[in-house]
Amino acid sequence: MVETKITAEEIADANQQLADAPAETILRWSVQTFGDKLTMATAFGAEGCCLIHMLADIDPSVRIFNLDTGYQFAETLELRERIKERYGIEVEYIRPETTVAEYEAEHGGPLYHIRPDQCCHDRKLQPLRQAVAGYDAWISAIRRDQTSHRAAAGIVQWDAKFNLVKVNPLLSWTRKDVWSFILKHEIPYNPLHDRGYPSIGCWPCTEAVSNGQDERAGRWAGTMKKECGLHVIEVQDGGGI
Repeated sequence: MVETKITAEEIADANQQLADAPAETILRWSVQTFGDKLTMATAFGAEGCCLIHMLADIDPSVRIFNLDTGYQFAETLELRERIKERYGIEVEYIRPETTVAEYEAEHGGPLYHIRPDQCCHDRKLQPLRQAVAGYDAWISAIRRDQTSHRAAAGIVQWDAKFNLVKVNPLLSWTRKDVWSFILKHEIPYNPLHDRGYPSIGCWPCTEAVSNGQDERAGRWAGTMKKECGLHVIEVQDGGGI
């Protein structure tokens, strides 16, 4: 059993009690429950920008980090600076141990097209594992309607992959909810969203989509892959902590 400040029963109770709660209420519960052992990962997507806006009011001291794979769009990196200017929150970059040049030299070229799962593992999953070490909970910006894996998530759940609690305040939101919130509060967002990129990851594996296509159709387009692996649920023996 992994030691944490919250039990499996308390997680289940919180998930039930917060099922219909506003995202701000879920974030306040997270801050009150985990304090400085709470962190947040963001890819600077529209959803993440909403959560940063809320945390700036609730508790701007919560550590927020971005997994900088070395393959991010220039627009994504620039958004980090606009967020810092707007909220005074400096999102921390978490980087792999090797640069892109070193990584590609090691493997005889880029892996993102021939072995994308390995590329995601090496440049996103492993850095995330290191980034959350020592924390009791992390916040993500996933929505239930995005993928089948995310549809199975809970508002509050045990994340067996990274051995800590995962909180998903926007799980019940829709894409419309996200953009209504952004426009209402004039929240900084990635300009690529206005150019046909509803979901933005690394530039080699992200394409613009046509009107009417699924919002994640541009991620690893032409393949069955729709997740980098961060939000694929693993269940421990016994289904709990």
